[in-house]
Amino acid sequence: MALVTFSSPEYKDRTVYAVAGSHTETLLKLAKEHKVPVHHDCQDGECGHCVVRVSSVDRKERMGGPLTEKEKVVLRQLGKLTLEEIDRMAVDDLPSEWRLACQMIVRDEDILVEY
Repeated sequence: MALVTFSSPEYKDRTVYAVAGSHTETLLKLAKEHKVPVHHDCQDGECGHCVVRVSSVDRKERMGGPLTEKEKVVLRQLGKLTLEEIDRMAVDDLPSEWRLACQMIVRDEDILVEY
């Protein structure tokens, strides 16, 4: 089980349990199940409305799996990532702090999600 804390300046922080490794449990799905008001629109990684900042609570520095191709494109369009950062993440196997909630699959790690 992973603990996911959703944090927003507009709402009280909310920590929920997530089933890690389900391969279908996205951050957005988890937020919706627990009535956390993460902004979203298309829910398919196309629009970028569900962009969130993710950080590791237990300092494992993994923060989910690698970026999806949709995330790479949208996060570049939003100015959250550069081509150089994407290339460096692939070589160094480092995560991005910026993710799309509809694309990021929760892993077995405690994370903070700022939206």
